[in-house]
Amino acid sequence: MTIAEISKLPLNEKIEIMDAIWDDLRSHAEIVPVPEWHKELLDARQKAVEEGREKVHEWNEVRKSLGANRA
Repeated sequence: MTIAEISKLPLNEKIEIMDAIWDDLRSHAEIVPVPEWHKELLDARQKAVEEGREKVHEWNEVRKSLGANRA
């Protein structure tokens, strides 16, 4: 499938493709190098959540809210 073909798909199909790509990438996560600045950013975000300055949103809930915003 080409990028041009993907760009013509409905949003829900694009999200399904993204989910499949992320699942595949996750299965290879141990071989992907993580830059130090990524680690620092994640540490800062985790600290913000632990201190109550930020809230974690479950992916399924985010997807539902995205779907609700399309209606």
